[in-house]
Amino acid sequence: MGAVAVGISKSPTGIAGFDELTHGGLPTGRPSIVCGSAGCGKTLFASTFLIQGAREHDENGVFVSFEERPVDIVSNVASLGFGLDELIEAEKIAIEHIAIDPAELAEIGDYDLEGLFLRLELAIDAVGAKRVVLDTIESLFSAFSNPAILRAEIRRLFDWLKDKGMTTVITAERGEGTLTRQGLEEYVSDCVILLDHRVHNQISTRRMRIVKYRGTAHGTNEYPFLIDEDGFSVLPVSALGLDHKVFDERVGSGVPDLDAMVSGGGFHRGSSILLSGVAGSGKSSLAASFAGAACARGERALYFSFEESAAQTVRNMRSIGLDLQPWLDGGLLRHIAARPTFYSLEMHLAIMLREVTRFDPGLVVLDPISAFMESGDRLEVQSMLLRVVDFLKSRGVTAVFTHLAHSQEGSTATDAGLSSLMDAWVLMLNREMNGEFNRELYLLKARGMAHSNQVREFVMSDTGIRLLPPYLGDNGALTGSARKAEEAKARRAEMQRLAEVARAKRAAQDRRRAATAQIAELQAELEASDLELRSIADSEAEYRRQAERDSADMEVSRKA
Repeated sequence: MGAVAVGISKSPTGIAGFDELTHGGLPTGRPSIVCGSAGCGKTLFASTFLIQGAREHDENGVFVSFEERPVDIVSNVASLGFGLDELIEAEKIAIEHIAIDPAELAEIGDYDLEGLFLRLELAIDAVGAKRVVLDTIESLFSAFSNPAILRAEIRRLFDWLKDKGMTTVITAERGEGTLTRQGLEEYVSDCVILLDHRVHNQISTRRMRIVKYRGTAHGTNEYPFLIDEDGFSVLPVSALGLDHKVFDERVGSGVPDLDAMVSGGGFHRGSSILLSGVAGSGKSSLAASFAGAACARGERALYFSFEESAAQTVRNMRSIGLDLQPWLDGGLLRHIAARPTFYSLEMHLAIMLREVTRFDPGLVVLDPISAFMESGDRLEVQSMLLRVVDFLKSRGVTAVFTHLAHSQEGSTATDAGLSSLMDAWVLMLNREMNGEFNRELYLLKARGMAHSNQVREFVMSDTGIRLLPPYLGDNGALTGSARKAEEAKARRAEMQRLAEVARAKRAAQDRRRAATAQIAELQAELEASDLELRSIADSEAEYRRQAERDSADMEVSRKA
């Protein structure tokens, strides 16, 4: 955010986003013009400025209406919960209704606005006002037909407000070729804000532009704003930056096989995860699995669906063994369903940001973001989704976005151009093979984490989601029936191989047993031969000993 210019004091309006864009609010003690066509929110802008000043900044105010009665003004803002009647009773705000009827006024000589100044001064002194609203200036000057006197009185009014030190908001109707009907107010005021209400493709969109802001830098682009039950709020594109917190903690997807494809298991908390694929590829089922896993961890999950109601989502997810109803009943899961064409992009953005702030979830699902492509042009959708991504990152919320791809051939780019903003990208495809469609899953991207580059078959059943490891056949990766047929063929081949191995093993064992028997027989023969040889040797030795004894006996006999 840029620095505020020296010497420029600013008064906060209390309008969400506007004070951030203007680096503080409207110029203090100076008049500001809020102009636009009927129904664009001028009076609500002015009322919010006045009421928030009294409630939040202790700056009382005076509301001067030239059209609506005070009771109508109070009832108009009552639906927003502002409690204007309470502020009036507390003498923090005063409402002056001044009816100007041109038929009853005669412009004579130097007719001026002394009567208005007197009533204004009395009202200002009565409540000690610091802020003033004049709604609308056309009604005030409708009695003047002389352009010269009109210009003089406009200048005189603005100078009088400046001299009184009033921070003033003056509403004005849009003119033909000029910002206001008189075409002069924007030149003598210090700040000019243009509100625009347009309808495109039957969808209402509001835009705000700061045309002029003397003495300070300000955004000059058109910024979307909206009016809802929370009042007037501006959605600046540049409100969020890249200084969000990062986490090392991992969160699971509810599909163990997918978590295992990432080193460390699961995705970083606060990541933005894109699930893209053609119709029927399983994007919503995987997104719901993320939400169910968050609830199972005890975290809150917020599911924005732009195609299915909560009951339909619960019924469909039961078919894959995921029951979301207990989480809805227990308050951990909140499901918000709305068609993209029901609101403008800005209203959708405001609803999402508001619900995230209120519910404070740990995980948010947007299913699908491609549904917004018909609600605005590509740049508007990308800008809106960029703000969602930055907002969720700034809160440390894990975000899961699904995106419908119209084709899975050629390019993997997304219509909304958000793939480069995502921390992880899961691409889900349908493949036709052998007369059937089978699902495949690729983990194309996972920042800061090593991840598998394999193609996995994505299988959903009543027991949940499984990712089967790749099966590579002769013609590439096989899925479905082709995979089963090839696996059966491989099993048969393996059985034949095992049978052949068993047969060869038995034959070798038989030969070994025969050889062992032969060895045993030969060993027995060898032992018998050894025994015979020892017997022969023993007989020979005994014969020789006996011969020696006989010879000795003969010698003895001869000597005798």
